[in-house]
Amino acid sequence: MVRSTVFGLLLLVGFASAAAAQDKAKGEAVYAAQKCTLCHSIAGKGNPKGALDDVGSKLKAEEIRAWVTDSKGQTAKTGATRKPEMKAYSLPKEDVDNLVAYLQTLKK
Repeated sequence: MVRSTVFGLLLLVGFASAAAAQDKAKGEAVYAAQKCTLCHSIAGKGNPKGALDDVGSKLKAEEIRAWVTDSKGQTAKTGATRKPEMKAYSLPKEDVDNLVAYLQTLKK
């Protein structure tokens, strides 16, 4: 009984890890497709003025989501002064979810 419970938990953790890795890969694809490197960089690739290397430690998932879905509102809310302002994106929810999942992994 204990073995089957442990095996079941390990299997569940394995599936969760595989799903998270898939979301991260999809998020990286969204990041590339939307040409985010024009204004942002990760690991030295892209525009160094908008480094995102530690964004997962600095912002909560809902804050990252807000920047992606309502950049103008976030600019006003945070008093961000970077020019040009982040453009507004209208992405499918799944793309936003995957992008947020990917950016949340970026921690030093």
